[in-house]
Amino acid sequence: MAEPRQYKELARQLNAIGIVKRDLARVLPSDCPPASAVVLTVLDRYGEMRMSKLAELLAIDMSVTSRHVAHVEARGWIDRYPDPLDGRSRLLRLNPGGKALLDQVSERYTEALATCLADWSDDDVGRLSELLSRLRGAFGDCRARNCRTPASGAAPAGVTAPAQGTPVAGGAPPVGATAPAGGTPAAPPPPVRPHTPRTQYS
Repeated sequence: MAEPRQYKELARQLNAIGIVKRDLARVLPSDCPPASAVVLTVLDRYGEMRMSKLAELLAIDMSVTSRHVAHVEARGWIDRYPDPLDGRSRLLRLNPGGKALLDQVSERYTEALATCLADWSDDDVGRLSELLSRLRGAFGDCRARNCRTPASGAAPAGVTAPAQGTPVAGGAPPVGATAPAGGTPAAPPPPVRPHTPRTQYS
């Protein structure tokens, strides 16, 4: 087990990750906030589903999920239609317009990362991805073991708690990985696909 001082430093570094996420959010299309990108990513990854399942995967309540779904539906990125197994329910499905937007989001994220990390080696980037995946898995294992966490959802010193109603991004394992036992996967960020970076993006 690491020394307490190392966990304190890690808490400070994780707090700084919020700055990175805010900078990445700036490259999104103006009508696609991060929450909308996460909703589309979940539908792309897991396929059509009911609203209740989407809320479960996002780890947010139904009212917040409904607002996010209304936003992406109003922009023509998803379709909503009756569930053939239960006419009272509706299924959500990513449509070609939403898929095209996700491809654009992925390209912008990839370009931003490639530009900011241009002086990183492949090994550095791979190691960071490996450690982040391991970190997510550790928290999933902790939930499965009912580990004690700060009461009332309070963030530890040096860590900024997310705003209420914000989808939990990055909680799911990457494609090909196994979800933590007993844990509900949260939505992954839009996938990053390799390409040749440009120096500017709009």
